Amino acid sequence: MANLIVSLIIISILSLSVLTIVREKRKGVKCVGCPYSKASGKGPACGCH
Repeated sequence: MANLIVSLIIISILSLSVLTIVREKRKGVKCVGCPYSKASGKGPACGCH
């Protein structure tokens, strides 16, 4: 029973992470985890391309 609960928690964390990445990519963010990705309209301010 404990293995089932742990598995469900891991699956939910992974699915929420993928959902967040997909949502941010639809907004046009290039660097999903970068705090500076929305800082400039000219491109990412963090240097990732």
